[in-house]
Amino acid sequence: MYSCVIPARFASTRLPGKPLRDMAGQTMIERVYRAASNSAAERVIVATDDERIAEVVRAFGGEVVMTSTEHRSGTDRLAEVAELCGFNDDDVLVNVQGDEPLMPASVIEQVAANLVEHPDCGVATLCEAIQSYADFTDPNIVKVVADTQGHALYFSRAPIPWPRDAMSVGEATLVSSSVFPSPTFPPPMRHIGLYAYRVQALRAFTQLSVATLEAAEALEQLRFLANGVPVHVAAACAEVPGGVDTEADLQRVCALLLEDGQP
Repeated sequence: MYSCVIPARFASTRLPGKPLRDMAGQTMIERVYRAASNSAAERVIVATDDERIAEVVRAFGGEVVMTSTEHRSGTDRLAEVAELCGFNDDDVLVNVQGDEPLMPASVIEQVAANLVEHPDCGVATLCEAIQSYADFTDPNIVKVVADTQGHALYFSRAPIPWPRDAMSVGEATLVSSSVFPSPTFPPPMRHIGLYAYRVQALRAFTQLSVATLEAAEALEQLRFLANGVPVHVAAACAEVPGGVDTEADLQRVCALLLEDGQP
């Protein structure tokens, strides 16, 4: 079994008050909570430092845990939830981002199951194939490479792995049969920001200093790799729609919800 934790902050530079923004009749945080509750999670917990968010969660019957205002990352907030709720070292917590209202339940279940099935790993996450050169070179899209056992080798904002011979022909579409993927160069993979953690790994994370690679790339998952904590990576079993970072994203997702007739 596993539990889902949804870190939720009121402050957002690009979309202030994001968790409480209306999405076709429901707040964003309620939609994310409902999406997580559709999975097989034993518990779904919203972790926040803002009483406005807490009040809304309690009003729709959700579970909320108040956390410190000093956390630098969602991972730190999850670690505090693990302590406050008395989770054991071997318990599994899935971090569902608070701006992912369309997260499929099957993907949440997959990442939790992957961690359970790989006891050598402290963390599990997911990825999907990159389909365009623009995405491949976009520093806002994180790439990941893994070994043959599904252990992450590296996460980067840079385009990795770099297909030297293929890219010598120019900025071609990655799916072009004349360029790649090919038998010697599979599609590069975009990291999906959905994590399952063993509580023991979360506790270790909070005791470790920020790693040099983590600071350079601004990617906190590199703290695990830099300190020898294996991270399992697998291709997502279902498409994961983009999250909500901007007003345009909000309108796009609202349109999808209305199109699908979701209450």
